[in-house]
Amino acid sequence: MSSRTMQAVSKNKIVFCAAIALTTLLGGCVATTGPQKTSIQLQAFQSKEFETNKKIAFASTMSIFQDLGYAIGTADIDTGFITAKSPTKQDFVPFVGQRMQDVKATAFVEEMGQKRTKIRLNFVNSVQTSSGYGMKGERDSPIEDPEVYQETFAKITKAIFVRESIEE
Repeated sequence: MSSRTMQAVSKNKIVFCAAIALTTLLGGCVATTGPQKTSIQLQAFQSKEFETNKKIAFASTMSIFQDLGYAIGTADIDTGFITAKSPTKQDFVPFVGQRMQDVKATAFVEEMGQKRTKIRLNFVNSVQTSSGYGMKGERDSPIEDPEVYQETFAKITKAIFVRESIEE
């Protein structure tokens, strides 16, 4: 091999090794969001009680999920459980491959008495990655921003008001 060929091969090896090192370094970075919330803290903003019956609360929750663009996966009024998923956003990330991101949502609608119902919501951000080499990864992280839940409950409150007005 000529000296030029050896230099080109060495340069390619260095670039390749640098790319691997950078990918490893970036892949190991984890964003910290502060201390994990306790289950009591989560319940405080994930739950809300309403003065309505279970049928109206359940239908209002389903309707709001759909208004927010979620596809309903399952819904059972007897158990009060609803699962839903937002549309998937897909993009390409250099050195990673394809990245798909969506939000999974659940709701538990529970009768607390004659005209009292409790709704508990849970939103989880889900990210899946896949590369051209067959590697796949998935990371789910709970959404712990109280504002997300407050906004959703505000919409559910309006939907309950409308449904109750119609039924009277």
